[in-house]
Amino acid sequence: MTRPTDASPSGGARPPATGRPRDTGRDLAILDATLSLLTEVGYEHLSIEAVASRSGAAKTTIYRRYRDKAALVAAAVDHRSPATPPEATACDLRADLLALVTWLARQIAEQEIGLLGALFAGMRSDARLAEEMRRILRRDEAAMTDGPLRNAVRQGERLTPRAAELFAEVAPAVIVHRVVIAGEPCDEPFVEHLVDDILLPLLRAH
Repeated sequence: MTRPTDASPSGGARPPATGRPRDTGRDLAILDATLSLLTEVGYEHLSIEAVASRSGAAKTTIYRRYRDKAALVAAAVDHRSPATPPEATACDLRADLLALVTWLARQIAEQEIGLLGALFAGMRSDARLAEEMRRILRRDEAAMTDGPLRNAVRQGERLTPRAAELFAEVAPAVIVHRVVIAGEPCDEPFVEHLVDDILLPLLRAH
């Protein structure tokens, strides 16, 4: 017994059925509304209802895309920072670190202080948000350090076994302190100080 085939009234093959295409404009409106509200009211007071109202989306639309507030905020933060780290030069660890730290400092400095504060507070109070943000941070940290450190080893550098972890622990923390606490710019002398006096002694094996 042969299996019937789908066909159009004209006898041709019927195209496969598809659902309604996802509205990318609506997605962007939801993520932008989430970030602006997060900065204005903080994570604790952020609500799906408020995001729906500001973005013009239905609550059901948001819940179909994100399982909870933590997932929504993480997606919004992830969407905001799609920049790619500079490629490693494959010739000099110091030069690669200078380029990477300069890029990282610019990325951090461009974030609103209110947004950073809301995220830090939210991560302390909501384990789900902390989990989501750490997943993003681990991915971004690997993307930052893999090229420069791999190239350094190929060039004969002897690195500490925890080089990638040390960079991820120290470099962003020092930059955040410089930008948020000290209120100073991440200028060229600061970047050179961070690389020459802190990162290179930490990353190289003794």
